[in-house]
Amino acid sequence: MTAIPLPSALREHADSLRTQRTPFVLATVVRVQRPASARPGDRALVLADGTVEGFVGGTCAESSVRSHGIQALSTGESALLRITNDEPETGGGGYGEEGIVTVTNPCLSGGAVDIFLEPQLPPRLVYVFGDAPIARALLTVGIALGYDVRLTEGAALDNAADRGDAVIVASHGRNEESVLRAAIEAGTGYIGLVASRRRGAAVLASLGVGGAGVVHTPAGLDIGAATPEEVALSVYAELVATRPRRRAEKPAPEESGQQALDPVCGMTVAVSAATPSIVRADGARYFCGQGCARAFADDPVRYGSHE
Repeated sequence: MTAIPLPSALREHADSLRTQRTPFVLATVVRVQRPASARPGDRALVLADGTVEGFVGGTCAESSVRSHGIQALSTGESALLRITNDEPETGGGGYGEEGIVTVTNPCLSGGAVDIFLEPQLPPRLVYVFGDAPIARALLTVGIALGYDVRLTEGAALDNAADRGDAVIVASHGRNEESVLRAAIEAGTGYIGLVASRRRGAAVLASLGVGGAGVVHTPAGLDIGAATPEEVALSVYAELVATRPRRRAEKPAPEESGQQALDPVCGMTVAVSAATPSIVRADGARYFCGQGCARAFADDPVRYGSHE
């Protein structure tokens, strides 16, 4: 099947987000059961703050896409979101078939819509410090593995605090301590020092670093590496082996961001800056769309709000 291209404005925004290493979800309508306002091929981008750009249905469908798009960003896993007026067989909505999330949207105009949610996460950012053959091999092998590798000879690693980054020092004695210290202070997820066991231990001692796992030295798994490329492969193998594992189970909705119940239609919505809301003396109310918000504003007592 040929991929449906994004509209130009949406494509430009998606490209800009990728350049800025901003995660987002690409939502694509893949199936529609009439009546429904969306059509197969309609697409939208969902950001972590709940912003939805594009069109995948009316405000009610968009609210479900926002909620489950934010959840998909937290797991990093693609899912097929099935939005329907009918009660799902799983009872109350949730994960039924593998990879399919069925939700009941009481304010949907009828029919049903299937929307594929595809997280677009930036590749892992790896800083390699040095200009020796092993450093250059780390660049080449890392790019081949799909990482975003930045080769630098400077000691400034101001951006290394990004979660999930890795810093690999392969400068063979030049400015090692300053780079390692910056990476440790930034809390970088993986820090590797390419050195012999003896020299690596001496460097760590000079930094006052104790215990295993703070700085991996000699960097890489022991695979009998001899060439620069094999050393680079062993380092990336260790990086993969030590990265945090995602939980296998699906997170509860409250674990993927704050949720609220629309007091008008009873739908669960994600709380974000983009979610329609009304603040009263007895608290804030969040809504799936402006229609429910207007209904609440016209008669708040009917929906359980009292000043």
